[in-house]
Amino acid sequence: MAAYRAKIPSKAQATLQYFRALRSQSGSAATETHNAPLRRYFRAYGTGALQRVKVCPRQDTRLDTRLYGRCAFLLGGGIGLYSALKLSLQQHFAEEQLSHVLGTTPRVTLYQYKTCPQCSKLRAFLDYYGLEYDIVEVNPVLHTEIKWAASSKVPILVIEGEEALQLNDASVIMSALKTCMIDKSKTIHEVINYYPVLKSKNIFGIESTEYTNRHWVMLNEIALELHYPNKNARRDEVKWRHWADDWLLCILAPNVYRSPAEALEAYEHIVLEGNYGLVEGVVIKYVGAFTMFFLSKLLQIWYRMETDVRQDLYKAADEWMTAVGKKRTFLGGDKPNLADISVYGVLRTVEGQQAFDDVMKHTRMRKWYQAMEKVIQERGGQD
Repeated sequence: MAAYRAKIPSKAQATLQYFRALRSQSGSAATETHNAPLRRYFRAYGTGALQRVKVCPRQDTRLDTRLYGRCAFLLGGGIGLYSALKLSLQQHFAEEQLSHVLGTTPRVTLYQYKTCPQCSKLRAFLDYYGLEYDIVEVNPVLHTEIKWAASSKVPILVIEGEEALQLNDASVIMSALKTCMIDKSKTIHEVINYYPVLKSKNIFGIESTEYTNRHWVMLNEIALELHYPNKNARRDEVKWRHWADDWLLCILAPNVYRSPAEALEAYEHIVLEGNYGLVEGVVIKYVGAFTMFFLSKLLQIWYRMETDVRQDLYKAADEWMTAVGKKRTFLGGDKPNLADISVYGVLRTVEGQQAFDDVMKHTRMRKWYQAMEKVIQERGGQD
């Protein structure tokens, strides 16, 4: 028994000496100790019961750091390659779209006012489908940039290819281009004949221009069944495109110019974005704001709006969101249709103004609007 007890200190001392030897090793010797010798089990002797202790190797953090760095480099390179490839494919798709729709690969120019709702609507359409175009900002007073045109009303889309073509009215342009995208057997030169011009005079004796079928995508029965999931989908698209042009657009002005302060804020934005000279901009800001403030009151009476015109705007926003529904991202379903693009384009012109902030705060429209903003920036119509 005494002999057995005498062995205990010697074994404990041997174990302690072994660990000291391990600690003193460095360089290649230390690397070797990370292998099998340190992974085995040792007996530990003490005053308690016999135990088994597993000795684990020390982690080499330098190897981990180098590995993480290489992974990050490969990941970054992969993302960069994917982005470049996606951009290249989008540009190629846009060229093919233009080549088919317009009969060749032409130069497309949009003459606009940046703060014009109809111009904004058309830009949203062109951006969503990835159609490349140049922009010419027109002076709203002198109209110098479109003196050559038969009409001084914007937007004007000019296509310079094998045969020059001038298109007017945002809704007609959207309908015609969309028709060509779906029915690939026709070009824009053929399709535009489906939208004849009707001229008339209003009650004030001022001549006005209307376009037949302006909100309709002109397709045959086979193309209709392939593009629209059901007849209600096409009917709803046309209905809400009408609504965007004939109601939402009309109630927007009384809300934007509701008070003198809001009218000045709106015209400050118009002058900042528009093609005005220095003196001309100052005059337009104050004269325009004063004029539109009083004109908005006449529009309020004409359209029989409530005393607080914001309530009409809130009701319109809620009406639209009810049409979209809770189960769909857009009125068109997973992807926006022409009605989604129209409503978004109209509202975008007042972004940053009090009327826009109020409608986003007091209605359910924010989520839909942000989804539209994202899909247009990503040119989702190219997918």
